[in-house]
Amino acid sequence: MRKSMLALVSTVLLASSLAACGGNDKNNGGSSAQPSPSASATSSGEATGDSGAAEISGTITFLTNRTDMIDKEYVDYAKRFKEKYPNAEVRFEAVTDLDKTTKIRIASGEFPDVVLIPTIPNSDLPKYFAPLDDLGLNDRIYFKDYKAYDGKVYGISAGATTTGIVYNKKAFADAGITEIPTTLDEFYAAAEKLKASGVVPLASNFKDQWPLYPWASEVPSSIAGNANLNNERVNSDAPYQMDNPYGQAMTIIRTMHEKGYLEPDVNSTNWEQSKKDVASGKFAMYMLGNWVIPQVADSGTTSDNVGFFPFPYDNSGKVNVALAPDWGYGVNKDSKHPETAKAFVKWMLEDSGFDAFAGFIPVLKDIEPNVPQLAEFNSFGPTYIEAVPDDEVATEIVNKAQITKEAVVQEFVLSKDPQSVFDKYNAAWAKAKSAVGK
Repeated sequence: MRKSMLALVSTVLLASSLAACGGNDKNNGGSSAQPSPSASATSSGEATGDSGAAEISGTITFLTNRTDMIDKEYVDYAKRFKEKYPNAEVRFEAVTDLDKTTKIRIASGEFPDVVLIPTIPNSDLPKYFAPLDDLGLNDRIYFKDYKAYDGKVYGISAGATTTGIVYNKKAFADAGITEIPTTLDEFYAAAEKLKASGVVPLASNFKDQWPLYPWASEVPSSIAGNANLNNERVNSDAPYQMDNPYGQAMTIIRTMHEKGYLEPDVNSTNWEQSKKDVASGKFAMYMLGNWVIPQVADSGTTSDNVGFFPFPYDNSGKVNVALAPDWGYGVNKDSKHPETAKAFVKWMLEDSGFDAFAGFIPVLKDIEPNVPQLAEFNSFGPTYIEAVPDDEVATEIVNKAQITKEAVVQEFVLSKDPQSVFDKYNAAWAKAKSAVGK
């Protein structure tokens, strides 16, 4: 199974060029061949961050968003890292609002040795982070240029993800759903059957906000068939329209809410509890990435009861899906123990097993993926839309306008007049765009 999965995912990843590895080339075309793992990547002529345990010493801290791993898996990680590097120690600090918290921390100049890089322009990366090119991984990783600037790699993704419907198979069977929906109408019909059976069709985690991200980014990009959709907002003073991919995507979750297919009270949802509810079949589905699959399986069910299929956002029977890097590891350029911090990043990618635990497609090309649900997902023949680096101007406008994409979704779903929500954010966008001179 693992070999067949590797072949399947490799076919997906090699079928079209990784646009994120194309530097400033925003097109999805280009060579379909990916470089194979190179023996020279870790030759003695290139630093690897693993040049000797004696050089790897001191205590470092890793700032993470995985609050669920504190006092659990991270205890084991710390022990195993120390076994490899006896003179070093790693500590873990977890936060819930990772992007906002990390931005504040790095702006203050005081932040941990290793962090997950927040949404800042790539041109700002050298201000805060150390280059990782000396780890000997550049020829082995996907999305090499996603967190790079001026030819140097400053961040390496923790793993790759695609987004779709994660579902409880027993809940589907008990509701009489015998075929996986491949059109939007069929999806609504399946949700109606689930609701009639006493199950909450879709766990939105509305109150927690961040789980709404697919409706503002992945789904619109999939509808457009364009990984550059978010970047191309710089060409418009009013990027949010009811009849464009943003409006179409958010209208779907608004419809789900109106039909009673989300939690009964979307303002009192709870992320951690929702995993148990999906596992038990109280809730039937998530609209999230493959990373959530093992979390559901570990919350009261078995992996073979968890399925995964592409989200059918229209009635064409064809579907695009996003393939994107997760958060990227970055090393504080002012760390007191930079070599230890780099060694930890490399250890996380090569030795920790985090990608399997997290349900990721490994970012290292020579590590086999270990998510069996991807076989079901790919059996529907989705077209992968591969992520490109964020455009710096678009990021600057978003930050200046203080637009939180998940908040846009929340307001759009709950407003009596969703057009007014778009009008509000279009105005903020246009003002910020003008302020940055675009």
